[in-house]
Amino acid sequence: MPAVTRCRTAAVLAVLLSLLGTQTAVAGGRGGAGSREVEAEGDSSGPALESRVSFKVQGDSPPESSGPLTPTSVNWEPPACWYEPYWKAKDFKKFMEAQWSIHESVGGPAEELKDDKARYKQGEPYEDFNADKNGEGMWWVAVKNPKMKDDPAAGACTREPFWMNNGENPDVPQAIDTETLAALAHQQTKVPDTEIASAPEGKSTVNLPTWVWLEEATFKTVSVTASLPGTGLWATTTAQPVSLHIDPGTDDAETYPPSGDCAINDDGSIGEPYAKGKAEKTPPCGVTYLKSSGDESYALNATLTWEISWEGAGGTAGDLPNGTFATTTEVPVQEIQSINR
Repeated sequence: MPAVTRCRTAAVLAVLLSLLGTQTAVAGGRGGAGSREVEAEGDSSGPALESRVSFKVQGDSPPESSGPLTPTSVNWEPPACWYEPYWKAKDFKKFMEAQWSIHESVGGPAEELKDDKARYKQGEPYEDFNADKNGEGMWWVAVKNPKMKDDPAAGACTREPFWMNNGENPDVPQAIDTETLAALAHQQTKVPDTEIASAPEGKSTVNLPTWVWLEEATFKTVSVTASLPGTGLWATTTAQPVSLHIDPGTDDAETYPPSGDCAINDDGSIGEPYAKGKAEKTPPCGVTYLKSSGDESYALNATLTWEISWEGAGGTAGDLPNGTFATTTEVPVQEIQSINR
């Protein structure tokens, strides 16, 4: 299709969408209003529409330094595409007939519309887009995860738009449900930097412990709700920090505990703050460097593990793969044999 025709087609479809009242929150947004996007090229019965799923973060908005969690399970990923209820019958009819009109007005072959007209208008299997059932059900369509549009898996939802009566759940793989929403909320979860406290401040010293800790107030649970307006479907994921793993950035070091995994304390903190007189004691969470870093420094990597659970509409609930978020602190290490602390 020529570029000018594609632009004209996209403009007409955009106007049509607005006339049909399709202003709504789109997937990838965080509340507020957005617009569904239509891709002019492709099968006339399967335009590339954006999802109506919206997201809401509970509590304060995440700081700019926050980032997404990395799932601990290498075999898990959120859905790249799914099916969701999208059109009322009369709206779907207006939309499809407008596409057919555009196709015909630019000289498109009538043969290319034959199958679609038979499917949706001529009783094979639907009569006149089920317009006589307007308000009694919805047309379901395939949508892509906007964060995974280029993922090959995003092209797996190839089913043509299909009709479902109100109150019926489609027996179709990848039809949206609370588990789908929970996975999408997991993908949207952002957590703050793992800002560890350590002592001594400034430079560490060879053969003396560096204490590492996280105060309870430095991190809180993070919850994200994903919902599909007008359906009653929702799911909320909650991320709770459970442990801290420290990697000293060199093999010439010993971690405490030896695994480098510092468990969360009963009060929600991790490790123990350093206090005067503890210089030669063993910290519950920390590292001892065995060699100077010279004129450089070691990259102390602190990875906080977050446990993810979810609950949703209809009493549904479950667990999702834990997520991790890592930050790096540069630690210069000096070769001093005697120091007062």
